[in-house]
Amino acid sequence: MRIEISKKLFTVDDYYRMAEAGILTEDDRVELIDGEILQMSAIGSRHLGCVNRASTLFFESFGRRCVVSTQNPVQLSVWTEPQPDIVVLKPRADFYASKKPMAEDVLFVLEVADTTLSYDRDIKVPRYAAAGIPEVWIESLPDDRLLVYRDPAETGFRTSFTLERGKSISPMAFPDNIFTIGDLLG
Repeated sequence: MRIEISKKLFTVDDYYRMAEAGILTEDDRVELIDGEILQMSAIGSRHLGCVNRASTLFFESFGRRCVVSTQNPVQLSVWTEPQPDIVVLKPRADFYASKKPMAEDVLFVLEVADTTLSYDRDIKVPRYAAAGIPEVWIESLPDDRLLVYRDPAETGFRTSFTLERGKSISPMAFPDNIFTIGDLLG
């Protein structure tokens, strides 16, 4: 006889109740993906530098036309709430103090991948597409390039391309702002 073992999946509300009960703490580096609580990788110095560099570039370039949120949650569904390295959000007077950002609030996402490229590309990017996030960039530090995903669909992004140093890019939400890949990667 074969016994099927099922997983207990958690909703975003369950996830926050665990935090309120002290089961999860602010020191836990976790995110909720498809109902599973997943451990996030430690942040290395190059990763940290790239996040700081990109967030500074975005703050300076976009001004008050958006909210640049660094390593904070975005709820994509009842079952999924990742913590992107940077998420650029539609402006809101309260800066999302009264309600966390949802997928429809997102202009674009930037993930920095040092040791997490396959996780970011194969796990997170499809969820961003399914949630309708218009654009995702991944800084691939080992390859020294930028992976770009646009035109979301339920099954994934319809457009993807890779940019090397010496090239430049503008986010679809702010086509007047041009960034070189070297500026983003450092």
